Amino acid sequence: MGSRRVLTSLAVGTAAAAGGVITAAAVGLPALAVGAVAVPAYAIGHATAWLLSRQSARPPETPVDDDAEILTGLAEFQAGITGRVPAAVDARVERIASRVRDCFPRLAQLGPMNVQAHAVLRTATSYLPEAVAAYLRLPRAFADNRPVQNGKTSLVVLCDQLDLLASKMDEVFDAVCRADADALIAHGRFLAEKFGSNSLSVAPRVMP
Repeated sequence: MGSRRVLTSLAVGTAAAAGGVITAAAVGLPALAVGAVAVPAYAIGHATAWLLSRQSARPPETPVDDDAEILTGLAEFQAGITGRVPAAVDARVERIASRVRDCFPRLAQLGPMNVQAHAVLRTATSYLPEAVAAYLRLPRAFADNRPVQNGKTSLVVLCDQLDLLASKMDEVFDAVCRADADALIAHGRFLAEKFGSNSLSVAPRVMP
């Protein structure tokens, strides 16, 4: 503990002890009882000042930008699959990631409990990376050539999943942009009502 905090603790402890003595004397306690009051009062005052000084000495916590962290993770995921997946997969991943980045600045408009906002976050952190990871765990020859579902290879199945995610991200982006467009339209109606030709017309002057 630094010297300034030591002095502060001692001063507060002494003040607390003095207050205890004065209070005890005022109510007529004997000298021995006064001492018994002063000692714990000093200890409590000293401990309180020390705890307060410890809290004030802590460096402020740096706020965590969750959006930036998620987008950084998405970029790292893309970098990690470069050269490991076919061009068809890479192009679809880029389309999804690009749309996610477009949506992020507008997610606050939807609110934290919105289903569409949740879909964007989960796509960036779970749905997209997990789909690609499942494909990468398979041997390339098997994944790209062996039918596994309705005559489709694992590669085609993955592309279908990525197309579905891309379609959902387009839907969310249209929704958040529509909110802005609706606000613009509403503002236009307000201006038309307030400053339209009828509201700006001036009553003709009546000549005497």
